[in-house]
Amino acid sequence: MSAEDLENYETEMELALYREYRDVVGLFSYVVETERRFYLANQVDLQVRSAAGEVYFEVTLGDAWVWDVYRSARFVRAVRVVTFKDVNIEELAKSELDVPR
Repeated sequence: MSAEDLENYETEMELALYREYRDVVGLFSYVVETERRFYLANQVDLQVRSAAGEVYFEVTLGDAWVWDVYRSARFVRAVRVVTFKDVNIEELAKSELDVPR
């Protein structure tokens, strides 16, 4: 496989992921962004924890969709994320979730 073939494949995968996002975004109430992933979810619980003087965030998501081009199953029933970086959680009105076709 040439470098150009690989680049075309990755571009097609990203476009397919965006199309899937566009199709499912209306099913979810929250957008959650961590330093590693982007999620859509219907239930979100954020807990600030500390251990040994370090502060970290524990985010539990229910009924979620994961933005990850390499993941074959993006719908998950429950997700637990632990991160030392900031977490961005937004609750969006349904009208804000409409993505133009």
